[in-house]
Amino acid sequence: MQIIILGAGQVGSGMARSLSREENDITVVDTDPDRLRELQEKLDIRTVLGHAAHPQTLFRAGIEDADLLIALTNSDETNMVACQVAYSLFNTPTKVARVRAADYLAHPELFNREHAPIDVLISPEKLVTDHVQRLIEYPGALQVLDFADGRAQLVATRAFHDGPLVGRELKSLRENLPAGVDARVAAIFRNDRAIMPEGDTVIEVDDIVFFLAATRDIPLVMRELRRMGRPATRIMLAGGGNIGSNLARRLERKHHVKIIERDARQAELVADELDTTIVLVGDCADEDLLHEEGIDEIDVYCALTNDDEANILSSMLAKRMGADKVITLINR
Repeated sequence: MQIIILGAGQVGSGMARSLSREENDITVVDTDPDRLRELQEKLDIRTVLGHAAHPQTLFRAGIEDADLLIALTNSDETNMVACQVAYSLFNTPTKVARVRAADYLAHPELFNREHAPIDVLISPEKLVTDHVQRLIEYPGALQVLDFADGRAQLVATRAFHDGPLVGRELKSLRENLPAGVDARVAAIFRNDRAIMPEGDTVIEVDDIVFFLAATRDIPLVMRELRRMGRPATRIMLAGGGNIGSNLARRLERKHHVKIIERDARQAELVADELDTTIVLVGDCADEDLLHEEGIDEIDVYCALTNDDEANILSSMLAKRMGADKVITLINR
C-alpha cells in the first residue's frame, strides 16, 4: 500500500515505524530536515521536505498514486487543509487526520465530503481524556474499552479476596447478578499468563479479569469481583493543556476538581473556560504546594502534562504524600 504520512513528530514517526514493518511503501513529509534525516536513517522509507498542505509538496510525495494519506502534523488546520487538497486535486481514496482542538471536535458535521473531506478523524488527546474519565468513574478498573458506540464496555479489574465470586466457578456469575443483568468473562490473566475462561474456571485472588457487559451494568458486575470503594469525588489534575482542561470540564459537575498549571497565562485561560474547577499556578512536583492543597485527601491524582519526567516524579510524590489513586500519562 502506498501511504503518505504528514508530520515526523512523535506520532508521525511512530506511525511510520509501525506501518513500515508491514511492507507498505511509506513517505513521510515534514518541514524539519533533521527529523527526516534521523527517520530515514532508521527506517526504509522515503522522505520529502516541505509544507504538508501545499499541493506541490504532496505531488512530490507521490499523492497521485497514494492509497492512504495520514495527516499528523501539530497543526489541526494544516491537517484539515491537506486532506482537502488531497481530495479536491488528487482524489486520494482514504484520508485520516489528527484534530486536537475541542472547538473543532464539538462540530462533527464539519468532517464530511461536503466540508472537510476526512474519512477517519483521530484525536489522541480525546482518547486519553475518555480513558482517564472512565478510570475515575469506575474505581478499581484497570482498563475500560467501549464497544457498540459506548453501549457495552470491556473492563479489566483485579479480583480481591472478599469479592463474592472469588473462589467460585465462573458459571455462578449469572446466579449472583440481578435479573436482567448479563456479563461474559472474556479472559483472565493469572501470574502474567492468559487463561481461556470456561464455566468451571475458578477465579482466584489477584486474577485480572476482563469482562464484557452493558455499560449501565458495569458497576454491578465489578461488585462480584472486588469490594467497591467509595466513588472518587476529589480530583487533582497536573497540567492545564488540552487533556487536563477537557477532563476538568467533564468532571467538574460531579467532582471537586483542582488543576495545577505551571504557565500563568495558560492557567488564566483555563480558569476562564471552567466553572467550578480551582486552577492553581505552580509546579506539580512542588511538595509544599501539594501539601497546602490537601494531596492526602485527594481521591485521584492525574499527571497529564507534556513532560514525562514531571508526570512520573509528581505521581510518585502524590502517592507518597497520601493520594489514594494515581494516573500517569506517559507520552513515549
